[in-house]
Amino acid sequence: MTRQHAFTPGELDGDRLAVYTSITEGPRAKGPRLFDLVSESGTLLGPFNEFLLRPALGDALQRLGAAIRYEGSLSGRAREMAILVVAAAWDSEFERTAHEAVGRSAGLTEAELAAIAAQAPLELDDPHEAAVLRLARALAGGDVDDGTWASCVPPLDRETVFELTTLVGYYSTLALQMRAFRV
Repeated sequence: MTRQHAFTPGELDGDRLAVYTSITEGPRAKGPRLFDLVSESGTLLGPFNEFLLRPALGDALQRLGAAIRYEGSLSGRAREMAILVVAAAWDSEFERTAHEAVGRSAGLTEAELAAIAAQAPLELDDPHEAAVLRLARALAGGDVDDGTWASCVPPLDRETVFELTTLVGYYSTLALQMRAFRV
């Protein structure tokens, strides 16, 4: 059962229309379309429809999400692994489906995707990616103990840890909102 009101483009004006346009015509809409942002009727899919409930907050969230995905320093593989860790932790179907497609495009294998979805051990050859995965799993679990920190910093620097904590927090927020609104 959905708890949302699916805004149609025809009922949008002012700030709601501006947020809608930022999502549908911004960086998410450029490049390969690996998952749908809008339905056939033009309503926003996934977490994005709820951004229209409070346009000032929704715009801030969509800009943060765009910065994480398109302006961050994490490689595509590392970023998508971290997003998928959050999807697994929250059992977020939209995030999992959308970002498995993006992850495949970034080079994640089916075995890697399956291990992340199952929250199973995953051996990675790249020490940076292994640290991202380990730290993202700790963050999604709610804390980073001293042993995890020591094994992840280095190879990660503090700037990357800040980016990763922001990513995990952002995608956790989306997962919570989709769960509350039964998206």
